[in-house]
Amino acid sequence: MFTSVEEVQEALARESYISDRALALTIYLAHKLQKSLFLEGEAGVGKTDVAKVLANALSTRLIRLQCYEGLDANAALYEWNYAKQILHIRMEEGRERPRAELEKTIFSEEFLLRRPLLDAIHSGDHVAPVLLIDEIDRADEEFEAFLLEVLSDFQVTIPEIGTFRAKHYPFVVLTSNRTRDINDALKRRCLYHWIDYPSFEKEQMIVRKKVPDLPETLTEQICQFMQKLRNIDFYKKPGVAETLDWARALAVLGRQKLDGDSVEETMGCFLKYSEDLHRLREEKVETLLKGL
Repeated sequence: MFTSVEEVQEALARESYISDRALALTIYLAHKLQKSLFLEGEAGVGKTDVAKVLANALSTRLIRLQCYEGLDANAALYEWNYAKQILHIRMEEGRERPRAELEKTIFSEEFLLRRPLLDAIHSGDHVAPVLLIDEIDRADEEFEAFLLEVLSDFQVTIPEIGTFRAKHYPFVVLTSNRTRDINDALKRRCLYHWIDYPSFEKEQMIVRKKVPDLPETLTEQICQFMQKLRNIDFYKKPGVAETLDWARALAVLGRQKLDGDSVEETMGCFLKYSEDLHRLREEKVETLLKGL
């Protein structure tokens, strides 16, 4: 259990996650109030990592539900193991067993495939797990409505078995890249926090922590260059994840400082669209490198 905002920051720092006080405060309140945490921001700014480091910090299990278009309740909650059920029925052939008894047997927990939501609700762990519902904006609105009901009561009823209730409420973290608006009803049940691109100082601290072998001069140049890039109107601006990929790539190549050739050769580490690569060349790399 976290006892203070400072303890949250320290716990995240031990897991190599650099957090500002605003994020730590929101996490602390969500934990104390048993509310879901809704994290929104551009891709690559560290939303998903919050759930991962929280699971490590709390010494508990991370259960991840990756959202996508067409995701339905069966894929998120539970399914029956039909292959195992059919095999069991065939093994019972020839035995004089009442049909009702056989049906009761095959529709039991032994044949139940727990998906992330049911796994989090009916967890047998002594410590409540962290449930990550990642990129909720990729799912359909119908799934949002279903999720709203599940997260409100933390229970689910399976007609053939009964109702499963959470003994320990999981720490729920929802993330969104804001590709579409999320239902207000879902947001109202969460504590909200927007994770923005980091400042130069914060990004520098992150790179130092994650890529400690990188020369200090190169670390500073990379972070300054990324700050300049985010002022350009790219189709997809690079996030912290791209900064770290680029830093690791330059470390592997043995670079000691940033120059035009290094940027040209490795720009695919931080830009992922051909239009953005072309735009960077139009901006002239050498001009962006001036003053670093």
